[in-house]
Amino acid sequence: VAENGADERLNSVGLLLGRHAEKLGIGFEFKVLIRRIAELTRESLGCDADEPLAVNFAYKLYRMPDESVSTENPRDELLRRVKALAPRVVTLVEQDANANTAPFVARVTELCAYYGALFDSLESTMARENLKRVRIEEGLSRKVVNSVACEGRDRVERCEVFGKWRARMSMAGFRLKPLSQRVADSIKARLGGAGNRVAVKVENGGICFGWMGRTLTVASAWC
Repeated sequence: VAENGADERLNSVGLLLGRHAEKLGIGFEFKVLIRRIAELTRESLGCDADEPLAVNFAYKLYRMPDESVSTENPRDELLRRVKALAPRVVTLVEQDANANTAPFVARVTELCAYYGALFDSLESTMARENLKRVRIEEGLSRKVVNSVACEGRDRVERCEVFGKWRARMSMAGFRLKPLSQRVADSIKARLGGAGNRVAVKVENGGICFGWMGRTLTVASAWC
């Protein structure tokens, strides 16, 4: 049950997960909780001390300010707080681009290569008149503008390469749980026909998703 005023997209996620749970015959309860980082405890989340906890960071951490923006470093503070919750698993999914602390010219070069491959994948997989593609391109365009034209706190697009995420997670006390090729093959099979054009491979313990030789996204698991 979602609390009053919960974000509509989160409610949609809850409904989707509820349908999956019903098919599997699993008891399911969905709540949207708003907590400050400093308030993040098992008690505030309603979790028992011995209850298994899973945390999913999918395209979330890159938008949080880090030490290059604020001395408070909310990004690392969140990771330390989550580690203190003793989760059974933490999943991390992020774009693989050096667009955080790189100098301006290097950042522009990196983003041109990254989004060039991403837009090419759209051109090859979705018709131009597809309304979903139009919305995706509009969203990506806003990301590109913010990544290039904004600095300081005004720039919220702060993507990192997987090597930097590995170092950041390790410093917070997390240990990488290498994903197997079997998992990568399972994901590739789920992509259907698109799986023949999207590169899915295991590298440095994470699963890399790429296009035309360029890694675009990396998924990894931690404990």
